[in-house]
Amino acid sequence: MRFEKFTVDHILRFLPVLRAQNTRLSNYTPGTAFVWGKYLDTHFAEAEGCLILRDRYVKQEYFYYPISPSGDEEAQRRALCAVEEYCRNENVRLHFTAVPRDKLPELVLRYGSELHLSDIRRWRDYLYEKENFQNYPGGRYSGQRNHVNKFKKTYPDWQFCAYTPADAAEVRAFLEEYAASQYAKEEMYADEEMKGAFALFENIEKLGLSAGFLRAGGKIVAFSAGEVCGDTMFVHVEKALRGYPGAYPAMAQAFAQALCGENVRYINREDDSGDMGLRKSKLQYLPAALLDKYNIAVKRTFDSLSELPVIRTDRLVLKEVADEDAAAFAAMDKDDELNRYWGANWRDYAPKNPSDKWFLKDIRSDFKKKRELPLGIYFENALVGEVVLHRFGYQSEAEIGMRVMRPWQGRGFAREALLGLMEYGFCKLGLERIEACAYKENAPSLYALKSAGMRPCGEDNEKQYFYKTAGM
Repeated sequence: MRFEKFTVDHILRFLPVLRAQNTRLSNYTPGTAFVWGKYLDTHFAEAEGCLILRDRYVKQEYFYYPISPSGDEEAQRRALCAVEEYCRNENVRLHFTAVPRDKLPELVLRYGSELHLSDIRRWRDYLYEKENFQNYPGGRYSGQRNHVNKFKKTYPDWQFCAYTPADAAEVRAFLEEYAASQYAKEEMYADEEMKGAFALFENIEKLGLSAGFLRAGGKIVAFSAGEVCGDTMFVHVEKALRGYPGAYPAMAQAFAQALCGENVRYINREDDSGDMGLRKSKLQYLPAALLDKYNIAVKRTFDSLSELPVIRTDRLVLKEVADEDAAAFAAMDKDDELNRYWGANWRDYAPKNPSDKWFLKDIRSDFKKKRELPLGIYFENALVGEVVLHRFGYQSEAEIGMRVMRPWQGRGFAREALLGLMEYGFCKLGLERIEACAYKENAPSLYALKSAGMRPCGEDNEKQYFYKTAGM
């Protein structure tokens, strides 16, 4: 699976998919991807017929729940497997963002207790019944009705107009006037918000947005733009000039009446970004729901391991490579003949002429970053090789590898080390599956893996693949 930058062209390509999704969350809409994609470095990939979006911020990747054009839940589960495999192969920690509430049980059951959940209040979207905005019914909305009536009485020439390209210059002038008042307040995020509003305005036709404006006293005093995805109208832009009391509720009502057709059930007016004034206003319109957006950090049992274990077998001790063995470990790493089949070459990432201690520092860093669990193989206090668990996955799987220095080969140390670390993996780390691979021409490794009880499960032109479960 390969991720690409989610450009405007890609957004247009996936418009039918995004417009068909029915999460009711603004994060999954074309408009949000268009405005915030550049700030969140949004990328996309396709797997199992699903669209997978990924944001990046604070040096961490965050994945959206896969979007199936037809709502195929089985395809979405297979796409989740593809995301997990991507994270495993790329050494990326698995985090999900903006997970809809109805998908939460699926992920909790999938990952069990090995996850951290957050649901940040300022990110929740406000969802309203369409009819309530169209009619402002009953005593609950008497305040909104009074404001609208006052606006209409003050400006008897008021008029709502659906936007057309012929109105572009006048609407742009309105947005520039509104922006000037916002910049004067020096509010946080005002610049980004207005850049987003202008960008959406400039691409109304391209994105196929619904838009309209309110005219009063001979000028445009309010403007709104949104789009329908599933059964929900998402209002991405709603602006009104100060000095025209009632313009906001009048604009919201006219927009709902004119542009929210029979296929629309809800109106999503997005989050409040933690702005208490905006929060108060949105709550006064009596939302039908505040839509949770869950962030999920998936953990592996390995992640909680703070220090390397000591594992004893009949003849061996598997433990952290000691400082006094730095020279021996470096010599093992530098043995090109031994490492022909190891799968990693220190020269690809080491500094020029690294010290012996650098090699120890490297594997200790990998453990600290939870990339692998590296253990030295000791026989009678002598370092004779290394055995590692790495490529930890999110379905309780990992890959095992080993190497034994040439003077110590032929004594069964590889098999014994494999069995010792696999037992630890199954019993202490809770792994369900341990995998391995070996080059076909590497007969000793093939023999060691088979003698340790690993079963073949596939091959390609170069390698043969193996696996073992706790029950085998």
